[in-house]
Amino acid sequence: MALSDRRLAAGALAACLALAVLHTWPLATAPATLSRHDNADAMLNEWIVAWVAHQVPRAPLRLFEANIFHPEPRALAFSEHMTVQGLMGAPVLWLGGSTLAAYNLLVIAGFALSAWSMWLLVQRWTGSRAAGIVAGTLAAFNAHTLTRLPHLQALHLEFIPIVLLALDRLFVERRARDAVLLGIACALQGLTSNYLLVFTAVAAAAAIVARAHEWRQPSPGRTTALLGLAAAIAGLLVAPFLYPYYLTQRDQGLTRSLDEVALYSSTWRDYLSTAGRLHYGAWSHRFFEGSTALFPGLTALALAAVALVAKPGLRDARIRMAAAIGAAGVALSFGPALPGYATMYRWLPLLQGVRGAARFGILALVAVAVLAGIGVAALGARFGKRTWWPAAVVLVIVAVNAEALRAPIAFRHAGGIPRIYESLRSPSVLAVAEFPFFEPEGIHRNATYVLNSTAHWKPLVNGYSGFVPASYPSVAAALRGFPSDRARSELGRLGVSHVVVHLDAYGGRAGEMASALSATPWLMLDASENQIRVYRVVTSR
Repeated sequence: MALSDRRLAAGALAACLALAVLHTWPLATAPATLSRHDNADAMLNEWIVAWVAHQVPRAPLRLFEANIFHPEPRALAFSEHMTVQGLMGAPVLWLGGSTLAAYNLLVIAGFALSAWSMWLLVQRWTGSRAAGIVAGTLAAFNAHTLTRLPHLQALHLEFIPIVLLALDRLFVERRARDAVLLGIACALQGLTSNYLLVFTAVAAAAAIVARAHEWRQPSPGRTTALLGLAAAIAGLLVAPFLYPYYLTQRDQGLTRSLDEVALYSSTWRDYLSTAGRLHYGAWSHRFFEGSTALFPGLTALALAAVALVAKPGLRDARIRMAAAIGAAGVALSFGPALPGYATMYRWLPLLQGVRGAARFGILALVAVAVLAGIGVAALGARFGKRTWWPAAVVLVIVAVNAEALRAPIAFRHAGGIPRIYESLRSPSVLAVAEFPFFEPEGIHRNATYVLNSTAHWKPLVNGYSGFVPASYPSVAAALRGFPSDRARSELGRLGVSHVVVHLDAYGGRAGEMASALSATPWLMLDASENQIRVYRVVTSR
């Protein structure tokens, strides 16, 4: 890359970072204290990032043996593993930064890198910087991603443009290095999220079908071999991360039923839904409640239509590829309502892990971003020499950002992890249980306990994830009467050496619980901070 190209790329990255700060404002002003801890998933994902950073340098082959839901094996497989994000955020944690700071910086980085990679792709394809800016903005800052801030796994789309670039070059130049790049990019995108692994595979398959005529000429055998090489590389890289999910599916039944998928599938309302302030207040609030926000924006749709109707339109392989990806995303987002979805579900194991089929709609938004960028380039080719064209480009860039803008976003201030949890770092602490111990229907309330465990990383009987292990209901039932004799027996069976009790969580029963704890001979108070108490479980001799 020439020096001028590197400067342009660096400038583009700086611009994308500035846009990420704008769209998440005021997050960048206090990343160590502002949070979405009103959402249990945000705390869960914060813990996942911290777990990856903690475990990789210590025992990378035991990455999935996470400390929650003790003593269940492979507890990380109950959720997304987000290894890529965990490794990206690891330096912040290794240098002493908080888990919240690492998570928030990863949110901003996800937006910025996703915009940047799409910007560079479309600029490379069209030769138009304006096209790249518009495409990058739409791919990263849209109705869907800006409503998924608690879900870090949905915000890192930066490898999908590389997949499209490598696939395009493979068909055009048929080089082995493009197949290698394609395989690595698919794997890296898959390691950001299991959902995105499936979506990337669907996007690649749709693109290949859309360019089937290029496959057949001039050397179909070589093209087939290169695609096979790419698939083999991707498979080898992701297989170690998929195997724990396979074991969990086999042993725990980690499969989303078609009935469950149907509940989380799209309807036409989703494609009219956005939380962008411009549209939400005017009309989209009628469709937003209970939907997955997937409205691309009026400006984006108009520009995408230009790409489709202007010459060469669908005769252009890249336009046809993007259109096919978008069509596949829209169709699959309707889940079991789509004829043939049930058949694909039975034959494609990865599809059985997708509960939120509506999220396939992100492929439609990515496709619209590519097409809108190409539409800008088509308009630029026709009107680029007009004196008003630069002003029009600025207006378009402002419009696509204004349609998506949700900022300022209402974050809440997080006080950090209570210092009392540091007392659990002692080697004498074998396993921990926190109380109240919530029933399965209230398991999301365990998210605070899960996040607090990053202060000590001891095995924790409590847990929260997108999947409730089969053992959890019986454990919760046995611990319901804590500090009863039955609870003591269950704690002994689980190997728990210390319990943490949050008296303030008992409401009007706080005084009664405090008295019961004081009268329990097998609980010895080790530490106390405000309404949090740490007790050592005294084993009978």
